[in-house]
Amino acid sequence: MKSHLWTLAAGVAAFAIVFAATRFRNTKHAGQLPGESVVATRPAGPPSVVTKPAMAWIAGGEFTMGTDSELGWPDEKPAHRVRVDGYWIDETEVTNAMFAKFAEATGYITTAERAPSAEEILAQLPPGTPAPSKEQLVAGSLVFTMTDGPVDLKDFSQWWTWTIGANWKHPEGPESNLDGREQHPVVHVSWDDAVAYAKWAGKRLPTEAEWELAARGGLIDKPYVWGDDAPSETRLFANIWQGEFPHKNTEADGFVRTAPVRSFKANGFGLYDMAGNVWEWCADAYDRDAYARRAGRDVIANPLVERGFDPRNPRTLSRAQRGGSFLCNDKYCSRYRPSARHGLSPDTGMSHVGFRCVKSP
Repeated sequence: MKSHLWTLAAGVAAFAIVFAATRFRNTKHAGQLPGESVVATRPAGPPSVVTKPAMAWIAGGEFTMGTDSELGWPDEKPAHRVRVDGYWIDETEVTNAMFAKFAEATGYITTAERAPSAEEILAQLPPGTPAPSKEQLVAGSLVFTMTDGPVDLKDFSQWWTWTIGANWKHPEGPESNLDGREQHPVVHVSWDDAVAYAKWAGKRLPTEAEWELAARGGLIDKPYVWGDDAPSETRLFANIWQGEFPHKNTEADGFVRTAPVRSFKANGFGLYDMAGNVWEWCADAYDRDAYARRAGRDVIANPLVERGFDPRNPRTLSRAQRGGSFLCNDKYCSRYRPSARHGLSPDTGMSHVGFRCVKSP
């Protein structure tokens, strides 16, 4: 995201670049699928601090990826058949405690903890864009900030604040810390950070197909990872936004921002937070039209998008994200559905972005 923070100031109007403005304006039919099973056992309850995630085995198989439902966004359509090989997947998102173990062992410094260079930024901007000043080349990240009242939902900068010193150790900025949040998902991690952690752990990021198969939990043609029922103030299936976004959160689910992993019921495969809490990075490049190009083809084996196009971010190869976050709300963003997709620049960490890992046998 650092590369985009200067872009909007230069007058480029694109989705990812809208986030950039904040740096200057503000200095967030049921049945078991064939061939799928879970053989990993889960502890009765997590200890106070878990530094190594349990994993569930997904035996793989063929399933319908995407959706033709009216709930789906254009990049989720059309539904098509894919097949994936078996794999292990983390039962939870990577937590602060897990990421801290990695950082301590390796000395790794995340993207949000490093000041960008002018060269990094200008390489992704239109020719002739003025160079950022030294004062603007500082480490930080984007933090969700609740607004005082209703705002134009097309203007993302209304609720995203560029915060100097915000990073995974300080989720809301320098005055915040991780005390009591050891079991919350780590946030402010870029795709590059997630890949680095996964390599250290002997794992990798899931493909979009692997992620969606796991998220569906054995349910067929269901809109949500838990089934048919839309979430509400009384039907609390995941950590999402209740109330009026982005100015009023009723906290019906007990959380304003991230929630500890395992706070909500697992899906049919024993996986937690496959909807809401934080967006999760995937291995694929994000391609808005990937599914349209697959239409009419036979079953696609182990799909992985390596080249893509994101019209909101045309000068950088966006990476795919899945699952939605604590900011998702039916009246604004219902992307906590298993087929929902999103793309983001790989150098971007935000206060609602995290990840989980997979491992091939």
